[in-house]
Amino acid sequence: MPAPAHPVEGEPVRALFEQVARAPRLSDKVADKMLETILSKRLEVGVRLPSERELGEQFGVSRTVVREAVRVLVAKGVIEVRSGSGLRVAAVGSSAVSESMSLFLRAGTLDFEKVHEVRVLLEVHIAGIAAERASDQDVSLLRSVHERMRREAGDVEAAARDDLEFHRMIARATQNDLYLLLMDSIGSALIDIRRRNLGSGSSPMTLDQHERVLERIAAHDAAGARSAMQAHLDGVARWWREHSRADPAGEAAPA
Repeated sequence: MPAPAHPVEGEPVRALFEQVARAPRLSDKVADKMLETILSKRLEVGVRLPSERELGEQFGVSRTVVREAVRVLVAKGVIEVRSGSGLRVAAVGSSAVSESMSLFLRAGTLDFEKVHEVRVLLEVHIAGIAAERASDQDVSLLRSVHERMRREAGDVEAAARDDLEFHRMIARATQNDLYLLLMDSIGSALIDIRRRNLGSGSSPMTLDQHERVLERIAAHDAAGARSAMQAHLDGVARWWREHSRADPAGEAAPA
């Protein structure tokens, strides 16, 4: 008889774990060695790797084993297969991290308070750095996203997308790709949390607070930008604590 979908407390969960393999698969060992070589040699993005046949000869394994190893590294975003040009070192992005955080959220591991705690620590600092380093083009992009938010305020999906993009553009204005990667990493979690209570689009509170952050960044006022971002995130936290158990069809959650 199969184990119940929801085990009763106090009863052992049966048929849950599989036997542990006696040793790693050969393809996993090859994948690990390929990854180690790519990192240790500091191979640049786009560098062409040996063919599957050549890799098989170098590792002393079959092409089938190499093919499995390649699949593992493609899934991790380390290499890519280009039609007509073989295997290439891929640009490592934040997608894998974003997907992991999104999965944690859907599993109930991350709630609003946990994500918000990290977000405040990160974004208040980012706003100050952006104010110090933002170029005219960065400010123009921020204004463009902000104006689009105003125009599409009644569109639920557009509101969520534009809201996140506004915060991403602030991170981009720091001229530090790591800040942007970190923002992308929590972006999926923020979108998923917002959609739990998404309603009629961007609230006037969010738009006005974003505008204050934008103006401080445009003025290159680091302290003012940090203060405006802190006020915005405090407002987001207050809204969520008041509405987290409200009808999801109500007012849209600010982000």
